[in-house]
Amino acid sequence: MAFMNLTGDILRGYTGPIILSILEKGNNYGYQINIELAKKSAGLFSLTEATMYTCFKRLEKEALIRSFWVSSEHSHRRKYYSITSAGIEKLNEYRKTWENAKNTLEVFLGDEK
Repeated sequence: MAFMNLTGDILRGYTGPIILSILEKGNNYGYQINIELAKKSAGLFSLTEATMYTCFKRLEKEALIRSFWVSSEHSHRRKYYSITSAGIEKLNEYRKTWENAKNTLEVFLGDEK
């Protein structure tokens, strides 16, 4: 079975909801979020650093996430992100929209002959 590369038009517009869904499970930082994306998609999906940080900025501007710095024991600071209550509400809206879109596409692209 050949897998399609999940880039371009297929996932365009879903970067924000995908990041919100990961942050819903707990605070995280960019590199680790990209590892989680690759892991959950069996290596089929990852984001460029530019795309990911552009999305973080947009989500933060919309007050869907917030960022904060955490220092490690090695004097290394890392920027973490967390989902806000508005972000959780927006994620639930995305889920409803996705369910409607999925059901509609199933009518046309499903296995029914």
